[in-house]
Amino acid sequence: MAAVSLGLRRVEPEWLDELPADDPRAMRSRRDLKRINGWMLQASIMTRLLHAYRDGPPRRIVELGAGDGTFMLAVARRLAKRWPRVTLTFVDRQDIVTAKTQDAFRALGWRTESISADVFAFLASSDERADIVTANLFLHHFSDEALRRLFAGVSGMTPLFVACEPSRSKGALLGSHLLFAIGCNDVSRHDAVVSVRAGFRNGELSAHWPQRHRWHLNERAAPPFTHCFVARRHV
Repeated sequence: MAAVSLGLRRVEPEWLDELPADDPRAMRSRRDLKRINGWMLQASIMTRLLHAYRDGPPRRIVELGAGDGTFMLAVARRLAKRWPRVTLTFVDRQDIVTAKTQDAFRALGWRTESISADVFAFLASSDERADIVTANLFLHHFSDEALRRLFAGVSGMTPLFVACEPSRSKGALLGSHLLFAIGCNDVSRHDAVVSVRAGFRNGELSAHWPQRHRWHLNERAAPPFTHCFVARRHV
């Protein structure tokens, strides 16, 4: 099974993307995602990358595919003492960041704003500039051609892009098949397997970044189940 699934990337629809935001199965799956992020150590990995590649506190961060905002809240709780007064922009097709989550950011001294838009429409129409653009479990939704389009837009918006994605590995595939053990629903279990098959390894993301000679690119696996990608423009 692993040998068949993990050759070339295989991008398929995920059920959560097709369900209405208020569908009970979708709501349950978003709760599952919080546990899956914790199981994958995503917030810790993202925090380490941001510390390693950003010199000094940023003023503005844009998160692509932000979902309900709780992933970046976990990151912000680790960063807020060193990075005060950050403005964080959530970009997602669905506006599902709750007032409770917004209040939690305010308590940390961070300001938030939500933009409900397709990511390509946002990148094409926005003249916004950000110190950092991030993505968590988002890039694997796109074909290679779409990734090139997305990266072209992102590279014009920021000097630093940081992404944490599923690793296309045997260990990650095994983990995706074990989500029943932590009580994840059918949507989460289906989407986890699809995500791993659409995930990344080696230098697959770097190959799509534009004008690579102008950027420092770092791409590597981060155990247990994550693939990291960082693009920082040369000063």
